[in-house]
Amino acid sequence: MKILDERQISQKIKRLAIEILEHNYSEKEIILAGINNNGLGFAKMLHKELKKISEIKFTLSQIMLNPAKPIDAAIELDTDVAELHKKVIIVVDDVANTGRTIFYAFKPLFDILPKKIEVAVLVDRKHKSFPIKVDYVGLSLSTTLQDNINVQILNTDDKAVYLV
Repeated sequence: MKILDERQISQKIKRLAIEILEHNYSEKEIILAGINNNGLGFAKMLHKELKKISEIKFTLSQIMLNPAKPIDAAIELDTDVAELHKKVIIVVDDVANTGRTIFYAFKPLFDILPKKIEVAVLVDRKHKSFPIKVDYVGLSLSTTLQDNINVQILNTDDKAVYLV
């Protein structure tokens, strides 16, 4: 079942961009750190919208990890962590479910002292089993544990979010 179409996704991105600016209006730079492919894709969409409405410098970065086995492989950040010291970092993902992926995505950031870390997701499910608070949410959705969310925002002309 389609729960968000392309127009609705675009609307949510515009609203999230405004919220991010409201909470960070005095910053000189904000880092958008997308998790893996869809998180980075969503971060790029936010980045594009933020650049339209603000003069703040926004920097894209990618956090790469294996969500199924986050402790079995290295968790990598494609930016030198020293460059993130005392900066606002927004960790971006397409879906927050249990919070595990986002929780482990913070690991490379433990070596620095950022100004603050926030979390932005397109869809937030209510199944948290890790201590993760999502600051910016496109759609909050209560589902069963058997349901899955399929976010199609990469390499498609028809962006959409499905409940399967």
